Formats: sequence, C-alpha cells, structure tokens
Amino acid sequence: MYLADRSTPQGATSAQDRLRGTARAVSPTVLALGTVSLVTDVSTEMVTAVLPLYLVMGLGLSPLGFGMLDGVQNGVSALVQLTGGHLADRVRDHKLIAGLGYGLSALVKPLLLVHHLGALGVALALDRTGKGLRTAPRDALISLSVPPERQGRAFGLHRAMDTTGALLGPIAAFLILGVAAGGYDAVFAVSGCVAALGVLILLLFVPSGKNSAAAGKAPEEAGAPPEERPDLRAAFGLLRGRRLRTLFGCAVLLGLTTVSDAFLYLLLQRRTGVAEQLFPLLPLGTAAVFLLLAVPAGRLADRIGRRTVFLAGHAGLLLGYALLLWAPAVPALPYLVLALHGTFYAATDGVLPAAVAAVVPERLRASGIALVGTGQALARFCCSLAFGAVWAAWGDGPALASAAVGLACCATGAGVALRPTGDPRSTGVPR
Repeated sequence: MYLADRSTPQGATSAQDRLRGTARAVSPTVLALGTVSLVTDVSTEMVTAVLPLYLVMGLGLSPLGFGMLDGVQNGVSALVQLTGGHLADRVRDHKLIAGLGYGLSALVKPLLLVHHLGALGVALALDRTGKGLRTAPRDALISLSVPPERQGRAFGLHRAMDTTGALLGPIAAFLILGVAAGGYDAVFAVSGCVAALGVLILLLFVPSGKNSAAAGKAPEEAGAPPEERPDLRAAFGLLRGRRLRTLFGCAVLLGLTTVSDAFLYLLLQRRTGVAEQLFPLLPLGTAAVFLLLAVPAGRLADRIGRRTVFLAGHAGLLLGYALLLWAPAVPALPYLVLALHGTFYAATDGVLPAAVAAVVPERLRASGIALVGTGQALARFCCSLAFGAVWAAWGDGPALASAAVGLACCATGAGVALRPTGDPRSTGVPR
C-alpha cells in the first residue's frame, strides 16, 4: 500500500495539453484561497509567535499548563474539523462553512486583550473552533478545482501562500513589540484587524462552493440529477475503505509523536540561549523553508509518489529531534533545526490532504479530509499533554527523547503499512 497515484499513462502529451494542465493547476479558486490564507496566517502567526513567551514568562504559566492549553487548542480544532467537513458536504456549499470559520476566528481576536488565563483560553479555543470549521471545506474546494494528477502541486501552492503569511506574521509581531508602547496588546489588536481583512477577501473573491464539483465535470455529468445529501453515517463509513483507513491510521500514529511548534521553539530557545526579544523570529526559519519547498515537494509527490515524500518529511523531523538532543550548541544549530522543521511541513502538510482527496468521492470530499485531519489533530493533542507532563516531571531532555523514539517507531510502522503491495489499482493508496 502506498501514498502515490498511478503515474500518467505512458506516452508523450502534446505541448498544448501540457499548457492546459499547467493552467488548470493554478486555478482561480486556489489563488483566491491562497490569498485568504496568506492574510489570515499573518494574523494568526502574529499571536502564535509571541504567545508561548507571553504565557510562560509573562503570565507565569508552567510547561505542563502550557502543554494542556496547547493541547486543548488542538483538541477543539480536531473535534470541530469533522463538523465543518460534514456540514460543507451536507449543505453543498464549502465556501459558506469556510467563511463561518474565518469569521469566527476574526471575531474572537479582541478577547486576547483580556489579561486573564480563563479569557485567553476561551479566545484560543474559539479561534481553533474557527480553524476547525474552515480547514476541511477549504481543502475540499482546492481538491475540487484541479484534476487529481495536479493536486499535489495545487496544495503545495496554497501552502506556500499560506506560509508566506506565516513568514510575515512573526516579522510584524517583532516590529510591533519593538515600537509599540502596548507591547503584546498592540500585537493582538493589529492581529484582529488583519483577520477581518482576510474574511473580506474570502467574501469578495473566492467562488461559491455550491458548484465546485460540477465545475470540473463533463457537461453530461454536470447535468446529472443531484445525489442524496450525505449523513454522518456515510461520512464515518468512509473508514471502511482500506485505503482511507490506512491513511487515517498512519496520520494518527505519526501525530502522537509530533511535538507542537511552540514546544519545539521553547526547546530551541533553552538549548541555544536565543535572546527573548528574538524569540518571535524563530518561526521565520520554519516558514521560510516551508515557503521555498512547498511547491517543489508537491510536484515531487505527484511525480514519485506521496508515500515517499510524506515519510521523508517525518525522517527530517526525527533528525531535528536528534540534533536538539545530542548536537553541540554550535551557532549553526538553530538554523539546522528550523530548516528540518520547515522541510517536514513542506513534505507533509499538503501531501496528506492530496492523498486523502484521491481516495474519497467528491460528494464526501470535505468529510474524508476532515476525518483524517481530526485523527491527526487529536493525536497531536495527546502528544502536547504527554510532552508537557513528561517535561514537568523529568525535564525537557527525557520528554524530547521519548518523542524521538516514538517517532522512529511510528514512522517505521507507517512505512510498512504504506508500502507498495501488488497492483496499486486494487491495494494501493493513490498519490
């Protein structure tokens, strides 16, 4: 079983066909959604860049408490993601559900200005609720706007634009902290304004999701009578299929050993002694590498198979863990770890939904993407809780060593589960 589509049939295509394929790969829907994600991620990453330092050093939250808060965020997003995917398939309007998610995240930003852990927890939970609502419908819109053989690069382009926002967000937070008298409050206020801009772009420029599936069909298919609206039983029934069940299991296993970004940056800051005022810039390294490699990784996955690229990304993350554990604290260490971290995201973040989109029908596309995303996010929720607990009890070294050993074991198991076995058309997981 492998994470790879069957390759293009043997024989050369005409130059005109190649040009048409390239045009389809960069569809207006992908570009519009990429712009929305870019702007929204500027807003999100402004907060994310300063939040660990603000909570741990500003409000005195313990590593265990931060792990619980981070885990709750991921858990809320995971549970709501399934709801968002099902609603999008149910009402057959992916843009509507995605818009509700983006709008909710923008509306709760002012709550970040309340200097109380309870209010902050509510704000972050509602923000993650919005993220959970929008993720699956947005990815379904992307997958339905391009042909299957181009989905790797389409997701790669979207993730590259999304990551451009992730790159600009920490820079904006760093500049605001340097010049604004309000410090963290100024960052949170500007973040809310930018989030509202992202919602406006979505409303004005993203095509409606009602006819997404019909847009890519032949005329006779587009005019076919409408299918029955899917229910939750049909959504969960997708896991009866061997291909999606294998993808789901591998995503969960690997998610159980994926340390959250916030923890990794805190570990890197402690390991290398990065100054506190430079802490918001650490995500820039990850974002820069992600931005550079997202589209090439998507194209490579379309060409050589998503299994290989997906597992290679986790191998890079494992190497980053090893460097944090055993490498000497040389000046190059932060750059190496952040480069490996960015490579991990480039090789996995767009590849997994592209693989899922290839094995679920269009009428349940958002639900299928949400199922796998929910399993992965819940696994990362458990990882955050466990990592914070081990850190609080025995220190950051044993916590990271446990995650590294677990990742090595789970990656090996995923490699076996996803290996090619026989005819890919009957047993393999398409690219």
